[in-house]
Amino acid sequence: MTFWRILILTALSILAFAGNSLLSRAAFTLTEIDANSFTLVRLTAGALTLLFLVWWGQRQLGIAGSWPGALSLFGYAILFSYAYLQLDTATGALILFAAVQLTMLLYSVRQREQVTRWQWLGALMALSGMVYLLLPGAAAPSAGAGLLMIGAGMAWGLYSLLGRTGGPALLVTAGNFVRSVPLASVITLLGWQYWQWDLSGVLLAVASGALTSGIGYAIWYRVLPALSAMQAASVQLAVPVVAALLAVILLAEPMHSRLLVAGGLVLSGLGLVLLCAHRNRS
Repeated sequence: MTFWRILILTALSILAFAGNSLLSRAAFTLTEIDANSFTLVRLTAGALTLLFLVWWGQRQLGIAGSWPGALSLFGYAILFSYAYLQLDTATGALILFAAVQLTMLLYSVRQREQVTRWQWLGALMALSGMVYLLLPGAAAPSAGAGLLMIGAGMAWGLYSLLGRTGGPALLVTAGNFVRSVPLASVITLLGWQYWQWDLSGVLLAVASGALTSGIGYAIWYRVLPALSAMQAASVQLAVPVVAALLAVILLAEPMHSRLLVAGGLVLSGLGLVLLCAHRNRS
């Protein structure tokens, strides 16, 4: 894969990730849809879109993927939805992708890759930024919602690591989405008393599932084999910034000082981790 193709696909992935945060937050603030229903519609729309693309390209249906991939995808999606019931777009994206990077760092440690003191310092900076963001105060988000988003980030980090094993990106993503739908269906049926639906919420869930999730994740899985674990982690640092800018412009969300300070700590710390990793490789 050429450099420019990797760059374009990576940029599209970043826009898709930021779009997911924006669409989800819009659904939970502007419509009546509940978290379980949003997740089910999102994953179903993604599965149907991907199955159509598989059929369009091959004139037959055949999927790959795995249950570990599906479980990590579902875990990310359901925790993501519940977290965004209370978190604003920028805060949620910052916590999510900080958790993603730290999960990948822990994976590097587990694989016995060399981790320097500077990298540990960067990780500590990122963690301190997340702790500061969640400390009690007027501008603090819900601690419970923050923990849910941390869980979503860990699940997404695992999903990204599984995607680095390669395989046909479209078939793997389609298989993961198809397997995740029964899981979301069970959760939704168990929470039937909390069902809330409206057309706007369903449409936002469909857009999130078909466009920024289904197609976006297929693009991400396509580019992942060309990236190292640290490169895959580093490009996602742009997502909170893009999500925050879009939220300010489109949803009129405020940009408070606590978020700016925490964001500076998190992004600087993770940037230090990734810079040291790049130097170690070169």
